[in-house]
Amino acid sequence: MAKQTLVSAQPGAINVEDALLVEQVRAGDMSAFSRLVARYQDRIVNTCWRISGNHDDAQDLAQEAFLRALECIDSFQQRAGFYTWLFRIAVNLALSHRRKTARVVKLSLHGSDGGLRTDHQAARLVGRVTREADEPSARLASHEAGKLVAEAIEQLDDESRAVVVLRDIEGFDYQQIAEMLDLPMGTVKSRLYRARMELRGRLGPDLSPG
Repeated sequence: MAKQTLVSAQPGAINVEDALLVEQVRAGDMSAFSRLVARYQDRIVNTCWRISGNHDDAQDLAQEAFLRALECIDSFQQRAGFYTWLFRIAVNLALSHRRKTARVVKLSLHGSDGGLRTDHQAARLVGRVTREADEPSARLASHEAGKLVAEAIEQLDDESRAVVVLRDIEGFDYQQIAEMLDLPMGTVKSRLYRARMELRGRLGPDLSPG
């Protein structure tokens, strides 16, 4: 898998390069679509993983999300960013998959994960712990904290997990999340608040987001 490329999510902004690549795809240039896949595949897999709870399923869900995006590329209006549209497809697929399977799958915290480190990703929620990451004891604390956060996220209900992943891990703004989940912004904020309170109850104030 290609090394993850982080693309900043600026509220209300449309990535000009993405827009150009989309137009090239519409003109039949599949290499342009390959560039879009390379840009977003790691983040899509990671989001599907955190929502579905299974890394193997996440790989398949991400592939399906890109295929659906390609099939529907002509209908994409570009009123929002391509990545927002793509993440909406992926999140809906992951939520639907989890509901259909109706099973609880424990995250693998020690196995191969295709380069998506559970403790590294979850540690974005644990700034207080990662603040002194140069010290060996701090690195160990960060690793352990990341595992605890990942386990706590897995125990959230589907809706709460989705908003936490999108806001606190992927960094999308409320408007973008509302568009992805087809929800009023107020509902997104209230769900995120309840999810953070639940995580705080499970982890304690020093290891909780927000």
